[in-house]
Amino acid sequence: MRRMRFFNTEGPVRPDDHYCIPPLERIDLDAVLGLVRDKKYFVLHAPRQTGKTSALLALRDLLNSGRDYRCVYADFEVGQAAREDTARAMRALLGELARRARVTLGDETPDALRGAALEKEGADGALVDVLSRWAAADPRPLVLLIDEIDTLVGDTLVSVLRQLRAGYDQRPASFPHGVILCGVVDVRDYRIQSSAANALVLGGSAFNVKSKSLRLGDFTEAEVRALLVQHTAETGQTFTEDALQMVWTRTAGQPWLVNALCYDARFDDRAGRDRSRPVTGNDVLAAQERLIQRRDTHIDQLAHKLREDRVRRVIEPILAGADEQAWSEEDLLYLRDLGLIAQDAGGAPRIANPIYAEVVPRHLNAAVQAGLPHERAWYVDANGALNMEGLMADFQTFFREHSEHWVQRFEQYREAGPQLLLQAHLQRVVNGGGVIEREYALGRGRTDLLIRWPQGGRTRRFVIECKLRRGDLERTIAEGLTQTRGYMDRCGAEAGHLIVFDRASERTWGEKIIRRDPAADAAPVTVWGM
Repeated sequence: MRRMRFFNTEGPVRPDDHYCIPPLERIDLDAVLGLVRDKKYFVLHAPRQTGKTSALLALRDLLNSGRDYRCVYADFEVGQAAREDTARAMRALLGELARRARVTLGDETPDALRGAALEKEGADGALVDVLSRWAAADPRPLVLLIDEIDTLVGDTLVSVLRQLRAGYDQRPASFPHGVILCGVVDVRDYRIQSSAANALVLGGSAFNVKSKSLRLGDFTEAEVRALLVQHTAETGQTFTEDALQMVWTRTAGQPWLVNALCYDARFDDRAGRDRSRPVTGNDVLAAQERLIQRRDTHIDQLAHKLREDRVRRVIEPILAGADEQAWSEEDLLYLRDLGLIAQDAGGAPRIANPIYAEVVPRHLNAAVQAGLPHERAWYVDANGALNMEGLMADFQTFFREHSEHWVQRFEQYREAGPQLLLQAHLQRVVNGGGVIEREYALGRGRTDLLIRWPQGGRTRRFVIECKLRRGDLERTIAEGLTQTRGYMDRCGAEAGHLIVFDRASERTWGEKIIRRDPAADAAPVTVWGM
């Protein structure tokens, strides 16, 4: 009996075990084969857990299925633990090449060469020596696929890149015919701190023979649906249209998120194991919340990157709804490579998908959340209705009394402190059974929050829009009211709240604190100044 397949969240896909989109269908295979044919050295990069390794392994098998090439895949992460001990790292890397050649091709040549190469050439010459002799040992061109190249550290990474460059002119007779370097970011973004040189070495300089950089993209909507249909075909369990849309919109096609949501909803969740029960949009949202709270490695790695200055320079103004920017084009490219941001139709950077947009503020305000009370009773009445007016009034009072102290807790992200403090305050809504959806993008001049609250078999929707006061208060409010009502109309919200944060130190709290009730002749929006 065939074993049931499942959604994969760890390691490369195996079609016998996992629902999957064929890896070679996710890359421009004609372009890749053309680069290999033309003896190019190039880069394939993408965010973590996107399908890079699966694509490399499938490409290796394709190239080895014919008679034109011999191809070996190697995972260079084995050298990471050695850090900048180049000799120790090189022993590990050459051992990895030897094992892979033996297992993949039945070729013992690298194993026979590595000991003498290390002894004669040293760590900074052993790799180029082994590759040169290995390539020359067989008339078939050697193609090398090096995965996790950017996990190497400092002088070890510099040594590997420079040895690959050193033998480039000897290809294909006495050096690999083609090389693919694979990692999270492009070689151009490597900022390598060399202890030996006491200098910063740029990856593009150390490996200036790169011909092209290819980026593996996320799933398309059609691919997301095709993946989920495989589950239905094998188990009979369907996804409602709402669930299909929810998986696509919440993940924006990020492959790990797609698989993790579906695995949680269908395999981890007990109710989901009932294959006669269709998967609903609510199942997907519940799986999302469990995913965020569980903080799997994928989510943890994302959160860890928020500490980097070049990440903060882009993310902080997005969270703050700021108009100005302090980031460089290199910062933007780096965050795109990480998968942290995408760009909207107008080119403004935004957080890449709604799940990341939820993870980022919740990670940054976690310490603040822990210090806030979470009593549900006072903001939910006997009928289960959410007291939005009470929540907003409570936050306004809290912000006036404590914001100067609490905003300091956001450390690197103080400019976005008011927005993060609000979202920490509202997190009790999620803890009480509601959902917050967040929209922000640089240059929009605002942060939009949609609260969805289940009550009596229906879902109530409330909009909160945050703006920073810039210049005249009345102009800021007028602009904000138009934007809030537009967002309410798009979301089908019954009421809205516009918060105007005034960061000017010269104005008193008496001048900043305002409340204006909704106008009678328009969609109801309450204005809160603070």
